[in-house]
Amino acid sequence: MQLAVVEEKLPRLVRAIRCLEGCGEDDEAVMLADELAGITAMVAEKFTNDRTAEGIQRAFFLTVGGVSLGLDHAVQHESDDAALEFLVEHGAEHAFQAGFRMIRDLSQLPEDSLVGEYDLDPVYVQRRLKELFVDICSADPSQNWSGPERYELQFKQRKGVQAIVRAAGWLRRHHYAGPITDPDLNAEGVIALAIIFAVEGGGRIVARTGQKDFERLVGSVRKNKPDYETGWAELMAQVPAQHQAVIAERIDSYREHCTVIQKMRTRTAMKTLFAELENYAGSELDADYS
Repeated sequence: MQLAVVEEKLPRLVRAIRCLEGCGEDDEAVMLADELAGITAMVAEKFTNDRTAEGIQRAFFLTVGGVSLGLDHAVQHESDDAALEFLVEHGAEHAFQAGFRMIRDLSQLPEDSLVGEYDLDPVYVQRRLKELFVDICSADPSQNWSGPERYELQFKQRKGVQAIVRAAGWLRRHHYAGPITDPDLNAEGVIALAIIFAVEGGGRIVARTGQKDFERLVGSVRKNKPDYETGWAELMAQVPAQHQAVIAERIDSYREHCTVIQKMRTRTAMKTLFAELENYAGSELDADYS
């Protein structure tokens, strides 16, 4: 039986400090220790509890992770010796602030395509920042740490969500009946409506609808049998370049899998079609008949 090889990947700060061993730089070691103590005290006061040993320990782990995240970003493809040189030249606080800014910027990216007014509430924003900081930057100096990888994964995922939200925001601003300013946003629902209504052709952008307009759409499709591809091309021609990839990806998906689009030309009951539309549009659909 072969034993699995486990690669040691301690926090970057720890690996950089190891480079101090045997180099005789006692003054630099003392200065670095003082800086880390100061950062830990600040973190304990603001994020954990500076009155208990457990709070101080958690703050120290967050300090290690925060500094390490900043270091990894600054000297990503360089050696641990380079990381130590960065610490000596710029200081641990500089690295920590860089790491914390990364977490703050990440916390400001949308985590979900369902955006509500509460997302801008200062209390919620601060709580979201703290939770993300603790989740990514808590690093035991004696244990392997995957903070940078988790940060990169979340950053990529959230940038993708941001692209969806921004595309939906553009569609809302160009809604055929005038801009929609409701602070609550179901971004996927907005995009779904725009794509479903685009099959009719004519280039009309629909970002929110009700039962009456949907019935009109179905009647038009069944009577005129429009070319869906032409309608989608007309929609894409209006969408700015920065949003086209998101819309095009959803069109590709809906072309194959959207049951509403597949059934509109059939004799499926209107009640059934509208119920299925609710699955795609969610809160962007006005269910009241008007």
